[in-house]
Amino acid sequence: MARRLATEYVKASIQLTEAQLTRFLQSLALQCTVWRVKVLENGNQEVVLEDGQGDEITFLFEKQGNRYVCVTSCRLVHPKLTQVMHKLVATFRGEAVVNRIFYGFTMTYYYEDGAVRKIVEHKQGQSRVVFEHKDTVRSLQKLYSNDSVELRIAAVQSHINVLLDERNRSRKPETLHHIDSELSRMAHQLFMLEA
Repeated sequence: MARRLATEYVKASIQLTEAQLTRFLQSLALQCTVWRVKVLENGNQEVVLEDGQGDEITFLFEKQGNRYVCVTSCRLVHPKLTQVMHKLVATFRGEAVVNRIFYGFTMTYYYEDGAVRKIVEHKQGQSRVVFEHKDTVRSLQKLYSNDSVELRIAAVQSHINVLLDERNRSRKPETLHHIDSELSRMAHQLFMLEA
């Protein structure tokens, strides 16, 4: 198995309420990491995690309304803070782009809502998707709520009704022939849409 050289959080973002920020800080105490908090002006808070081996993560939580928003990036070599960061992103439903760097290749993980949605392998200038989350339920709901065909059917039916009214009013054979051919075309189109 390949040995990981480093883990690079290209971009990680977390949004927390005040209660969630308190839980965030409490979870750090359980992780047995060295950490410190600085309260800055406007209620912003800076949280720094250290592993004692040279790795460090700085979270700057900016108060925006009733939420604390943090966007950070870091490069970690040792597994302790890497595991802590992974748990924080998952627990607090963050978003992140993470490069796991190995000798000869890099795996890029894309997190949304705390879960991996896509994994891409980069090797020798080539990229390939290893995993991509398919949200089948959401896709089916979107497909089910798509009513464009029903709208087209209603438009064709409305046009057929107009043609039938014209046919009932008309007495000229050439007009009737034209209306009948248009009705035939509309009936075929209606059949295709309903199929």
